Amino acid sequence: MGKTAQYIKSIDIEALWKGGRHIKWQLQPDVNILSGINGVGKSTIINHSASMLDLIDKGELSAGKVTSGVTIELYPEDATSIKFDVIRSFDRPLLHSDLLEKLSDSRVTTELDWQIYKLQKRYLDYQVNIGNRIIELLTSGDPADQLHATQVGAPKAEFQDTIDELFHDTGKTIDRKSNEIQFFQHGEIITPYQLSSGEKQMLVILLTVLVENREHYALLMDEPEISLHIEWQQKLIGLIRKINPNAQIILSTHSPALIMDGWMGNVTEVNEITQ
Repeated sequence: MGKTAQYIKSIDIEALWKGGRHIKWQLQPDVNILSGINGVGKSTIINHSASMLDLIDKGELSAGKVTSGVTIELYPEDATSIKFDVIRSFDRPLLHSDLLEKLSDSRVTTELDWQIYKLQKRYLDYQVNIGNRIIELLTSGDPADQLHATQVGAPKAEFQDTIDELFHDTGKTIDRKSNEIQFFQHGEIITPYQLSSGEKQMLVILLTVLVENREHYALLMDEPEISLHIEWQQKLIGLIRKINPNAQIILSTHSPALIMDGWMGNVTEVNEITQ
């Protein structure tokens, strides 16, 4: 079994579009913010990178190899795979008829709903895994393991506290006794599909980060500020890093609010990586 990378070291795109625009982007292990004017190619860079990572994940291509003019280097260099997530922020209606026919939940009507629907299964798996880990530590007989067991569930509690704080003004709190994500609002239970677009978007991002269980992985996002209140935009990167300090964030943005909380040094302009 091959070694899993800690982060993406660089992204090389021979031709961003037909006719030119060679992109060479050296990445930082923690936060990478791609900026530039409309049409300069920010989304294209994120999408090309995500497609390449998908090929590596499926075992169809090795890291460091070129396909369709895209090369991704990993760290450490002998790594053969990397865990990653791609988050789409546009809350458009679901139009894929085959997908809609297969869904058993009629409440899933938009792209963000579909992401939440898939995350519910990952959240259940995450809870089973941390539950098993806690049992393993508590029954090991080692006092140090028993102390560590009390810390295993900390990220989940931190995620729940964060969501409760973000949704405070609308009176929503997470139902902490439910195995699925659902909320209380003024004494009534509501599903995540009843949230606003901005609330769904923040939930998708932070829940995706949580279920990676503080492991090293790459999180790719194209304009995650869409639908988010400016205060949430400003907090976003810090909240992601708080829930999983090992996440490598790679995102494109138009919003200056995303970099207000100390991330100015992590911004790369597209023209700076164009050769």
